Amino acid sequence: MHFSSAHIIALYQQASHRIHSGEHVTHLAHAWQCGRLAEKSGASLELQLASWLHDIGHLWAHPGAPVTDAAVKGHAALGSKLLEPLFGLAVSEPVRLHVLAKRYLVSTRPSYARKLSPQSLKSLTHQGGHLSEDECADFERHAFFAEAIQLRVWDDLSQKDGWFEITIQDALDQLEGLMQSVADQCVT
Repeated sequence: MHFSSAHIIALYQQASHRIHSGEHVTHLAHAWQCGRLAEKSGASLELQLASWLHDIGHLWAHPGAPVTDAAVKGHAALGSKLLEPLFGLAVSEPVRLHVLAKRYLVSTRPSYARKLSPQSLKSLTHQGGHLSEDECADFERHAFFAEAIQLRVWDDLSQKDGWFEITIQDALDQLEGLMQSVADQCVT
């Protein structure tokens, strides 16, 4: 099956009332919050879209089901694979790297782990835990290192219960408009 923007909207519509990975927000609220933080920070349209869609791998692999520990590890790579043909590397690479960014931040900033939710700390184990010094150095050389780090920070801040300022349909319309804008840039 060919993956499309319509599939993305349908997945987020299905997940609009499902709780995100044991946190206190729905998948749609988490995606909206992350995208909103990117927008407020003046991020590029591509990074805003990556922020919205960083967990699309969870929704594609397990539509209608809660995210399990076994599903945590591969969601970033799956999401990246789905998004690259539609939106290019500027969207897919930060998505692919956002889990590695968490591992990097835990490894390089001792205070970072104290700010993670209990669920995020639990998933860290399934995602590979701390990086070695060599792995950190390799990650720092990646072309999308800075974008992945920024996305990770917004991801961690996007778990606020009650911060969903618009309707579900308005959020989906925002996402659809952003996807169209990024797709238009990819064509030109």
